[in-house]
Formats: sequence, structure tokens, C-alpha cells
Amino acid sequence: MASLPHLLLLLLLLLFFLSAVSSSIATLQNHLPKHYVVYMGSGGSNNGGEDDQTAAELDYLQLLSTLIPRKNRKEKEERSREVVHQYHHAFRGFSAMLTEEEASSLSGIDGIVSVFPDPTLQLHTTRSWDFLDSIAGLRPPPHSYPSSSDVIVGVIDTGIWPESRSFSDEGLGEIPSKWKGICMEASDFKKSNCNRKLIGARYYNAIEPNGNDSRVGVPKGTPRDSLGHGTHTSSIAAGARVLDTSYFGLARGTARGGGAPSTRIASYKVCSGVGCSGAAILKAIDDAVKDGVDIISISIGIGSPLFQSDYLNDPIAIGAFHAHQMGVLVVCSAGNDGPDPNTVGNVAPWILTVAASNIDRDFQSTVVLGNGKTFQGTAINLSNLTSSKTYPLVFGKDAAAKFTPISEARNCYPGSLDRAKVAGKIVVCASEDVTTSRTIKELVVQDAKAIGLILINEASKTVPVDSNIFPLTQVGNSEGLQILEYINSTKNPTATILRTVEVPRFKPAPLVAYFSSRGPSSLTENILKPDITAPGVSILAAIVPKSEADSGLIGKKSSDYAMRSGTSMACPHVAGAAAFIKLIHHDWSSSMIKSALMTTATLYDNQRKFMRNSTNNPSNPHEMGAGEISPIKALNPGLVFESTTEDYLRFLCYFGYSNKIIRSMSKQNFTCPKTSNEDLISSVNYPSISISKLDRRQAPKVIERTVTNVGAANTTYIAKVHSSEGLIVKVIPSKIVFSENVKKVTFKVLFFGKEARSGYNFGTITWRDDVHSVRTVFAVNVE
Repeated sequence: MASLPHLLLLLLLLLFFLSAVSSSIATLQNHLPKHYVVYMGSGGSNNGGEDDQTAAELDYLQLLSTLIPRKNRKEKEERSREVVHQYHHAFRGFSAMLTEEEASSLSGIDGIVSVFPDPTLQLHTTRSWDFLDSIAGLRPPPHSYPSSSDVIVGVIDTGIWPESRSFSDEGLGEIPSKWKGICMEASDFKKSNCNRKLIGARYYNAIEPNGNDSRVGVPKGTPRDSLGHGTHTSSIAAGARVLDTSYFGLARGTARGGGAPSTRIASYKVCSGVGCSGAAILKAIDDAVKDGVDIISISIGIGSPLFQSDYLNDPIAIGAFHAHQMGVLVVCSAGNDGPDPNTVGNVAPWILTVAASNIDRDFQSTVVLGNGKTFQGTAINLSNLTSSKTYPLVFGKDAAAKFTPISEARNCYPGSLDRAKVAGKIVVCASEDVTTSRTIKELVVQDAKAIGLILINEASKTVPVDSNIFPLTQVGNSEGLQILEYINSTKNPTATILRTVEVPRFKPAPLVAYFSSRGPSSLTENILKPDITAPGVSILAAIVPKSEADSGLIGKKSSDYAMRSGTSMACPHVAGAAAFIKLIHHDWSSSMIKSALMTTATLYDNQRKFMRNSTNNPSNPHEMGAGEISPIKALNPGLVFESTTEDYLRFLCYFGYSNKIIRSMSKQNFTCPKTSNEDLISSVNYPSISISKLDRRQAPKVIERTVTNVGAANTTYIAKVHSSEGLIVKVIPSKIVFSENVKKVTFKVLFFGKEARSGYNFGTITWRDDVHSVRTVFAVNVE
């Protein structure tokens, strides 16, 4: 047996060896090429032809070859294929395979704004349009649904299923002459799949996380959607009117997309099963602007907004900034990381960020206990169980597998249940830990051969989960407690779960969905995010059809429509509403459309009460932004807060970027103000107001805003303030007068926090004339 000194020596040698191996691996990884984005700011041409593209690519290749010389012809040939994407329409730059050292060298070169690894972003995953009309208390004007439209919505997502009835071009006029895009072909997608509704389709080569890619030769892939997400969002944004749609009889009615179903669609596929390439998203935005789209819808976001530290390392923020410069509005989902605060994504001020709410329709699945008691649960299940037969009922903790902690079995963690104690029974699972999703719990219980699942989940009980034919329902804590009491009160507890039924005219609605990501923004609290709320719970829209075997419904034809929930569904509602406004107001800028939607949004539900959240408490602007969209009201907002490119350049100054970087992003000769600090962000001309710090011991905070009159020439507006108790808000002047010669007016808002409670205080400033009500929400953090 070795002595202790020898063992210690061997241990030290082993640690030294492992350290050396680890160091070698790290060094090797640093020298392995990865996919990087090289962003070079503004200066692109929206009319660039093939010659311009070739010249741009040669410039990028020259830059790479000068920086990283090759020793022989073979290496030079390899280098010639390292430009994956090039951006030269709305902005300049490229993506390429680079080592960490090469990327670092590039970042120090004049004319390069930022260099960052290609991030993998994630998808944020009908009655809804009729509900939006009804909640506003208005009927669509006669011109709201013209037979044809030259407004184009670009949907950047997982592609599209062109055969869906939602993309029929029946009754539409010719493709708009401004359209410069293409319909890319593939083995399963022909040019004939595009039409006067789906006027364009593109897809992009992907760089997989392991470094494999499909850059060489002809692009591989297809515009066709295999996941269904892009088809669903596209049909929400601008789908045609389709009569008698449903999901196996549920939510039956006429499906339509957008405020105007005659809006055209251009599809840009950037996502695969592993996620969405940031470099491809940038390329899609660049192409969409060149192609001639008016609105871009992106239901995608960075994995965890809490770790986002920079706008110039965010491909969506970069692309959206330059799209704004070119007059294109970018609408993005806020994310599905709620209800925790500071989880909102896509927070750049030039993006219209959308939270999710429910509509006035619910889907309930009843639990019937062996003692005759019934409880209404929420779900979408198409099971064949009936009230004539009940099944054994067991709580997860009472069916724990050997050596499994009770807490894990209560929550039905993977591997936590004893199949012998679960098979043939209905299982009750708690939802005390958000790390295990509802879908995972369902799979765990199904794998254990259970008959059905009752989820106790107070937070998500307002959002039905689709379990197909598996009997599943979810109840709140009160109902859950009564079910558990019943289990403990009898030796042989039994229950059944009935098939889902639709509940029309459901109240209250809209209600902010529990999953919808909340503000304030982790990047800067001086811009209020999210901006607005739209339907995102159980939205019926087109999908990729499944085979009979995949659908699980033996003997039934697959459904072409399905219900999905997420801010992914809310985002295209707003994109469609923006297209509706653009159709009527062709000359409005993207920020005017954004302002119109925000200042006319409603703060009240269909019970005429203030909008609430999933915990039945009054919602606040960090949850719902300016409120629920009201597209018809937005056609006639009266006043708009127009945010110009110069406003956003000043924002970048205040955020802390250098003059040199900002000039490279702008097409104008811009210089930052002499005084630039983050507090000044609050005075950027935005349709809402946010103040991250109001010191109660100091002088009042003064915020400026400028409004533009888009209503009648001669009109007078009076300001009215509603604020949290103790927070004093004064508007100067409180009366503004417009005439033929006065189109814009600047006013000040003073916030006094001496008597206010600590933390965030909320309220509204509403400008009214005889016709209009122009509301600005505010959030003020008092310290």
C-alpha cells in the first residue's frame, strides 16, 4: 500500500495533469472557428443589385484576408467561403466563421461597430380579432376591409405552410409594384406556392452549434414550415378570411388575420428545431427592408433577458434600428418568462414590444369526484372519458418511487413516480416548482401509464394546455385543496376528467397572461416596456397539418388549425393592427403608427373594470404596457408622439455609447449632446413615460414630450392626470391649442415624489378634445 506522501504526490500530479488538459482544451476551443456577426453600422443601399452585393462581399473578404493572411492557396480558398451572410441594404456588415482571436482583432478596426458570437434565439410560443373590435365598443368602418392592399407584413419565423386556406389569394389584386422580393424554391417548395397573398418566401443557411454548416454551394433547406410556429403567426398577422374553422369542433367560427385580411405576407425562415440564428435574423431583416415590407413581425427573443447587457450585441435590436431608419416598423414579442419582474425582452425603444392577454373565450374540462362533487378546470383535451365511469385517484406524493423525495413526487418530476402505484389511475400533481413544465408533467404521468392528470396550478389556471386526447385539466389552489381533502377522506378515492367544452363570452377579458414577461427592462428602466398588450391565449390559427397517427385521433382527419398560447401569438396581432393603420394612413411613419396603437389602447376589460392580471390584481404598465390594443380607435388617435431617428440616436448617447459608434450607425452627421446620462433617457419623445429614480428629497423631475396633431386642424386639448396616491404630477401647459399653422406642441410633465410611497408608482396623463382621448401611461420609481 502506498504511503501518505506518495498518495499526496500522485494526487498533485493528477491535478496538474487535469489542469493542463483543461487549459489545452480551452486553448483549442479559442482557435476553433465559430460563427460571428460583424456589424459595421449604417450606409447600406436599399436598391443594391447583384453587382453591389458582389462588391460588398469582396470588400468583406478583402478585410478578412488582410487581417488574417493565409499561407497557401488551399487556405485562401477556405477563407473565401467564410462569409456566411452579408448585410448591405439597411445596414452594413457580415457574418463569418472566426476564431476568438480573429474576432477580437476585428473588433478593434475602424468602421466596425461590434463583433459578437452568433446567438441562438428562441421562439416565444378567430375570435381574437372580433374580440378586439368588441372591447373597443366600435364597429369597423366601411373602408376597413378593402378587397386588396399594398401593405406587406414580413414574418421572420420558422417558415410557412403555403397550402393552408389562410394563405389563399382569392379576391386579391395584383402583387404590389413596390415588392422586390423573391420566392425561393426547394425540393418541397415551388415558386407556384407563392401567390398574391403569400408574395414571397426566403430561407437561410444555418450554422449548427457544433460548427457544422450549409454554406457551401447552393443553399440547403426550404421555406416550408415543419414546426408550425411560423404558419400560426403568419395567419394571425395577415391570414385570409376562412369560414367554419375549428380545432376538432372547439373555437368554431371564421378565422381571419390582421385588421385587414387583404394584407400581403412575406415569409422569412430563420429557425430550426434547435433555435433561431441571430445572424440569419439580421439577414432576414436586411432582406425584408430591401424587399419592400412595411411591417416586420418577430416572435423570437434572447433566452434570458436578465443577462442582456448591450443593444449592439443584439441582432434584433440592431436590425430593427436600421429598419426604423428605412421607415419599417418592427413588432416583437415580449417573452414568456412571466410573471417574474425584469423578464421582458426585445426592449430597444425603436421596437414595439408586445405582452399577451386572454380573450373572452375559455376552455373548461370538468373534474368529477367519486363523491359527486365537480370542479371546473381549464384545459383543451379531446378525451373520451365520461361521467358514467370513474377511475382510481392518487396524489403524486403517495405514488413516489423508491428513494424519491416526497417534494419531487408531489410535483411529478421525471422519474419520481412508481409506475405500479400510478398505472390505470388519475394522478394529481402540484406545480410548486416552475422548473418542470406542464408538458413535462403530462409526459411523466403518461409514461407511468396513468389514465389522466389533474394539475394544481393557481398561476396558469387561466391558460389552457392542449393535451390532445389525454385526459388532463388544471385547477386553482382552492379547488386543488378540496380534491386532496377528498383523497384523504376515503379509502378508495375515484374521479374522472371530462372532455373540454367551450365557454363563450368569458369574463373577465382581457386579462394579462401569467406567462407574459414583465418589466421593468433589465437594460434601462427609463424606457417603459412592454409597450402594449394583445391576445395571446388559446389563439386559433393555421398550423402544419399532422398525419392521423401523429394527431392521436384515430379515424379523424388532422386539423389544419390549432390553438396556441404565448407572446408569439400576441406579436402578430399587433403587426396586423399596424398593417391595418398603414393601409389607411400610407404616409405615417413607423413611430406614428406605434404611438397611435399605444395612446388609444384600452385599460379596461369586458366588465368595465380596470384590467387585471392572472392573480386577479389590477395590472400595471410593467405587465400590460399602455393596455390592450384597439385597432379601430388607433385609426383616429388625434395626437401622436413621433420618435425620430435623432431621438433614438440621443437615446444611444444617453445610454453611454460613444459619438464615434453612433455616427457609424446613422446616415446623418450627428453629434451627441454635451450632457449625456441615463436619466435623460426619460425625456426621449416616447408614447409612455418611465423614470427609474425619483429622489423624494430633491427637486421635481421634469420630463418633456412633443405631440403632433393628426386630427382636425383647429382643436384644443386639455390634460387630465390620474396618479398613485402621494405622487404629484403637473402638466405644463395643461391646455394646448392647434391650428393650421401649429401642428406640433411641446409640453412638460413635473413629478413630485415627496409624499409618494417608495417603489414604483403608476398613472396616466390623458389629453382630451371633443373627439379624442390620448392617453400616456407612466411608471415612476420613488426613492
